[in-house]
Amino acid sequence: MTSPARSGANIRRLSPEVDHSEDLAIDVRRGLSASPKRLSSKYFYDARGSALFEEITQLPEYYLTRAETEILNSYADEMILAIEPEEFVELGAGHSVKTRLLIEALGRAGSGTRYVPFDISESALVEAAEHLGDSFPWLQIESLLGDFANDLTKITRTGRRLVKFLGSTIGNFRSEERIAFYSTVARMLEDGDGLLLGVDLVKDEDTLVAAYDDLAGVTAEFNKNILQVINRELKADFDIEAFDFIARWDAECECVSMSLKATREMDVTIEGLDMVVHLDEGE
Repeated sequence: MTSPARSGANIRRLSPEVDHSEDLAIDVRRGLSASPKRLSSKYFYDARGSALFEEITQLPEYYLTRAETEILNSYADEMILAIEPEEFVELGAGHSVKTRLLIEALGRAGSGTRYVPFDISESALVEAAEHLGDSFPWLQIESLLGDFANDLTKITRTGRRLVKFLGSTIGNFRSEERIAFYSTVARMLEDGDGLLLGVDLVKDEDTLVAAYDDLAGVTAEFNKNILQVINRELKADFDIEAFDFIARWDAECECVSMSLKATREMDVTIEGLDMVVHLDEGE
């Protein structure tokens, strides 16, 4: 399905809309039946979740966005000239704030005019297309709505491409998901293409934890929003206030682990799954 954004860019859904609800139901049933219970981070990103994440990127503790912006300010032209892409594909585009630096470099190089933002959030794609379309009238924007697990290989190509994946989003994946993701990205690339990957480096624990557990509580609200998504989409009755947000440094996997902890024993009814989930206090 294709729908026009107000900027004139197309937003194309790569899988039928029903797939999202079916995937959510399958993932929630599997995840909440597991021990320990888990939920996929891709369900953070409804309209509210996407807006909260953009707020996170502006927080003083969240240094990643500032670091990536500094790097792109210094090296965007060099990156574009090294690849000379005819198209620029951004995975997990969000609101495409840092993308402007690469698009400006693309314009200066004159190598390509096609920009393909790919994201699971339609609202983020619409906003990005509006802002970028207004700023770069020469840019041909094709916004793609999909998820990493099912839709990456459906992105059509028109020529040599630069694929961008920043924001340390790779940390959202478990190890087996990470391998599958990189394997799929490899299939998207041909000789002469480029991959721009952003990952964080291990540093002192206090700095890392603070980036994911800010004083304002925005990251906590972002994580708890996944329960709001389940309540809305699957007619569940999670009491959002009955969960604490926990962020901790996991030295073994060298990553920040984020969890929601039940503050009391409870039974949660998920009407859409005909399922009751029991949680112990502290689970």
